[in-house]
Amino acid sequence: MKANDQEVYQMKLEKSIRIDKFLWATRIFKTRSMASDACRRGRVFVNNTAVKPSYSVSSNQIIQVRKLPVIYSYEVLNLLENRIPAKEVPEFIRDITTEEEKEKLFTAKNNGFGRRPKGSGRPTKKERRIIDRLNFTNLRSAPVLILLVDFLSASIR
Repeated sequence: MKANDQEVYQMKLEKSIRIDKFLWATRIFKTRSMASDACRRGRVFVNNTAVKPSYSVSSNQIIQVRKLPVIYSYEVLNLLENRIPAKEVPEFIRDITTEEEKEKLFTAKNNGFGRRPKGSGRPTKKERRIIDRLNFTNLRSAPVLILLVDFLSASIR
């Protein structure tokens, strides 16, 4: 980043900036109101303490953002007030989220009973009823699961 550009993007702040504005500026949230809502709902932590949107964050603090199922962790390197391009975000925050947390996102996307083979199209009315029964019944639904697997494998052939 050029020195002139850095002056545009980074304010010469004495010590701190509002957390909701910082989260928006570093592209952790799409809008500032989403960042404020996350703070109000107790999903944003600074040094393991839940914070309000007006909390003043300063450099070298650890921010944790809970976006289920993952809790993302960031270290504040520099402060800024204006939104910056995504390529320049690493100059202001460092992602210190553990690999175990990042794997939670992958496993959450890949499990579940409502999965269908790619390209098989929309479920029929009969398939939808079977899927709904499977999703809303308790563990005694093993016969329904066997029925669903048999039915789907027969319809794919």
